[in-house]
Amino acid sequence: MALFSAHNVTKTYGMGDNTVTVLKGVTLTVEPGEMTGVIGASGSGKTTLLQILGTLDLPTGGEIFYRDQPLLTKSSKELANFRNAAIGFIFQFHHLLPDFTALENVMIPGLIAGKSRQEMAGPAHDLLEQVELGHRTNHKVLELSGGEQQRAALARALVMQPDLLFADEPTGNLDSRAGNLVFELLHNLCRKRKLSTIMVTHNTLLAERMDHCFTLRDGVLENNR
Repeated sequence: MALFSAHNVTKTYGMGDNTVTVLKGVTLTVEPGEMTGVIGASGSGKTTLLQILGTLDLPTGGEIFYRDQPLLTKSSKELANFRNAAIGFIFQFHHLLPDFTALENVMIPGLIAGKSRQEMAGPAHDLLEQVELGHRTNHKVLELSGGEQQRAALARALVMQPDLLFADEPTGNLDSRAGNLVFELLHNLCRKRKLSTIMVTHNTLLAERMDHCFTLRDGVLENNR
């Protein structure tokens, strides 16, 4: 049984003669523990695809399944609960809360789910250690470098022990050294946790290190391998 799959997903913006079709019948299957890379030119629809797969946006047509259960029939609240429990997200920009420390930011998904600070402090601290930020747990976001902020965002994405990780250009806003460190940590943690991962990126070299690599071109997802 596939962990996650999308079937014939389409996305169209506009109405009448002013429509633009960004996704054209995208089909994708992700098995447990697999890492999938999606490359494509800027504006090719990679972010739109990831947002739809992560149920942050709805497709114009098609179906999305998690463990063979349809997702698009769920209510907004049910989808929000599903995302918090089953999916980790990491974006090009970290979206950390600047008034909170690294530790508090990593704890937030658990607090949203109704867990106590005491329950979340240990797992959050452990993850910060794993992304090499154990010495920065009590520093606020603006006291962290760009690479450190993105590593904290990675820890936050994993704190609820999701089955799926969706990464949208996770190294795109970093210099090469910081970007390579973030990718290595992401790659190693996903392998260690057997976490199914979909990463969209413009970096072909990173995408080719995944189990599968696709190119999104003119709205069509092409299987490179």
